[in-house]
Amino acid sequence: MPGLIKNLMGSGFSAGQAIALNGYSTAGATATGSTQGTAYVLQTEFTEFTTVAASTGAILPASTASNGIVAGDSFFIANQGANALSVYPPVGGNINLAATNTAVSVASGKTAYFVAKGNGTYFAVLSA
Repeated sequence: MPGLIKNLMGSGFSAGQAIALNGYSTAGATATGSTQGTAYVLQTEFTEFTTVAASTGAILPASTASNGIVAGDSFFIANQGANALSVYPPVGGNINLAATNTAVSVASGKTAYFVAKGNGTYFAVLSA
């Protein structure tokens, strides 16, 4: 195990604690749906999409007491699929200065980093 997880475990953290601090990941995800309501729901901090059909996407989670998403939480997306990936804010939210409920597009072969503001708003950095 290279990197942060190895270093944390070497300093006495359990494997579970080290993984929780580093973040969980999903590899090989398939984008779904062509609307905000049918898009793939992001469940981990790092998600790699390898199957992205035309007009499919993912939705960022809302900030709620039950899911524990708070201001400052972040999500990293890598689009390794054949088509652009639409990434939607939670219902009623927005990304950067886009209109409410409007998706941003992550091109094939590109990445995006999203940070929750805490009120349904996310800030995004898209790779060039």
